[in-house]
Amino acid sequence: MRTETIVILSKREIEKMRQAGQLAAKLLDYLEPLVKPGVSTLYLNDEAERWTQAHGAKSAPLGYKGFPKSICTSVNEVVCHGIPNAKQILRDGDIINIDVTPIVDGYHGDTSKTFLVGTPSPKAKKLVEVTRECLYRGIAEVKPDARVGDIGAAIQEYAESQGFSVVRDFVGHGVSNIFHTVPEIPHFGTRGKGKRLRPGMVFTIEPMINEGTWEVEVLSDGWTAVTRDRKLTAQFEHTLAVTEDGVEILTLPPKGES
Repeated sequence: MRTETIVILSKREIEKMRQAGQLAAKLLDYLEPLVKPGVSTLYLNDEAERWTQAHGAKSAPLGYKGFPKSICTSVNEVVCHGIPNAKQILRDGDIINIDVTPIVDGYHGDTSKTFLVGTPSPKAKKLVEVTRECLYRGIAEVKPDARVGDIGAAIQEYAESQGFSVVRDFVGHGVSNIFHTVPEIPHFGTRGKGKRLRPGMVFTIEPMINEGTWEVEVLSDGWTAVTRDRKLTAQFEHTLAVTEDGVEILTLPPKGES
């Protein structure tokens, strides 16, 4: 567990985070129509990098602790940190999480979404729908004086009520001009426990929900995390700011844009 002090961002810093977050949301919107059978995950990566550069931003994942690509593309049983690859071709019925983090003026906009490729199975579709709902149930808990445990409890309660499990090994995190920092935001937990939320705190909520066991393992590349039972997994992520009276989702497109 990290021991650094939680940073409270100023209004000026939160505006910078908002700009980065809006660009991240627009990047996912740009990639969405490209997600279809026959497309390689490397193509999605290269389009994301081209688009990011064209908008005057940098891709935070590229070179981060040695990560070799600009986005993470996690297909089917890949929980997170999937590495785009020319040989990985999307097939009808796949699901893919795309995780993007452009840096704008030094600040990180971190968001992800799980897309359906072609026609998914009812099982895959339900998993994706439940995972998205888990994200928004977690967000609904965010307000001043709430506890980090409230977020995880809301996510865990709903996921398990739908017959799915919550990954323990990866958590949400503080984010600002630093990619990953405190506080850690587990997607499981107990209400009333954990750090107290304060206005100006900015962090991600990014539940990873599995069809089978919550257990994961990391492959030999040192990055790709997969479900231990190789069953499906899905993830959605937003970056949030705690406000004086609740929460603001920073990784939404600008108003008036889809």
